Amino acid sequence: MKIEAGFLLFLGFFFGAVGLWYWAWSREDAGTLMLIGVTLLGLVPGSYYYFWHRRFHGSRFFFWGKVQGAGDRPSDRVDATVEEGSGVVDSFPNSSIWPFVLGMGAFFTVLAMVFGIWLLFLGIPLILAAATGVTAESRRGGPV
Repeated sequence: MKIEAGFLLFLGFFFGAVGLWYWAWSREDAGTLMLIGVTLLGLVPGSYYYFWHRRFHGSRFFFWGKVQGAGDRPSDRVDATVEEGSGVVDSFPNSSIWPFVLGMGAFFTVLAMVFGIWLLFLGIPLILAAATGVTAESRRGGPV
């Protein structure tokens, strides 16, 4: 996880610096808030990944310092081969109609915000039906 953590933390710090420069240069609120949001989108998951990497491996430094642990993923090790990264391919879910029904319900709900509240009478039942159908399908293991 240290590669992902490093990448996301780099993006967070980069866009934080760009946001500071942008605010100092333009004093414009909307763009500054958007850059703060992008900064948080990099720093929050990056620090989460970094926390779990340190918890599992106990390294005190980010990319240097401690010898790699036994629990490292192959993508975190320098001496790993491609074959070590392959694993068992698990089963894939069957095709289902419920994601389409959920999408149509969300579509009608968003249209209700634009064209009229009456479209909620189509959107909400579709969303509830899709939530019920996907739950029942996942518990039974087949089409409902």
